[in-house]
Amino acid sequence: MKRHTPQTPAMCMGFGCNAAGVVGCRIIDSPRERLIAILTNNFVPCNGRFPTLIAIITMFFVGTEGGLRGTVLPALILTGVILMGVFLTFWMSRLLSATVLKGVPSSFTLEMPPYRRPRVGQVIVRSVLDRTLFVLGRAAAVAAPAGLVIWLCANVTVAGASVLSWCTRFLDPFAGLLGLDGVILMAFLLGFPANEIVLPIILMAYLSGGSLMETGDLPALRALLVNNGWTWLTAVCTMLFSCIHWPCSTTCMTIWKESGGWKWTIAAAVLPTAVGMAVCFVVASAARLLGLV
Repeated sequence: MKRHTPQTPAMCMGFGCNAAGVVGCRIIDSPRERLIAILTNNFVPCNGRFPTLIAIITMFFVGTEGGLRGTVLPALILTGVILMGVFLTFWMSRLLSATVLKGVPSSFTLEMPPYRRPRVGQVIVRSVLDRTLFVLGRAAAVAAPAGLVIWLCANVTVAGASVLSWCTRFLDPFAGLLGLDGVILMAFLLGFPANEIVLPIILMAYLSGGSLMETGDLPALRALLVNNGWTWLTAVCTMLFSCIHWPCSTTCMTIWKESGGWKWTIAAAVLPTAVGMAVCFVVASAARLLGLV
């Protein structure tokens, strides 16, 4: 039986953590197909992006009321975003396999292994040592310097404005083409260590704070975002870019380790970023041309 989707198991692991999904690509025997799976793993949203996606869906498309609508509709929207990520993963895999990573698909043979009594202790120890500590160690190596950069951007002032303010103003024109603003794009850049801190950075920038802030009450956060120019289009493009952009620092370090060089690490970062920017630009341009905003 031909194996057309060798990245499926690793892709499923990527929903929890893209770094773990990249490590999971080791099960793929073919070096070519393993590299395809590594390069496309970041197209599915990891656990760190779900809080941002859920918060935006709740604030701009559903509301905080309960009942059937408040339960089913956000689940359907989030499912649609996830299916988009899965579709992009398979589509980019097919594109790569037909172009720069062209080759003959490998065969797939499924064999039932002999049954052995599970060794619970060995499984737990190997899981902690080979996966959990492995990923956490790489995350810690980037977290400290990244936290320092965020603090400096928010607290160092130049000509009466923080470095963060200068950066967001500089990014505003380009971000506007993508349906975003400079604050949102800067938040994604500073959120390179972890996708979970994107919304807190946005909140810090809008409030001109000196440290990361909790999102807190969603209606109050929605009011803050709307007062700073957010529309339904901004929310949609932020969701799209959250789902399709460069990998986090831990995933990049893991890709470098697994692929054996920076060339493929850069490719794994550029590929989803280019697709995400193209998608946001098309969506924003179409909405403006149709007069929907």
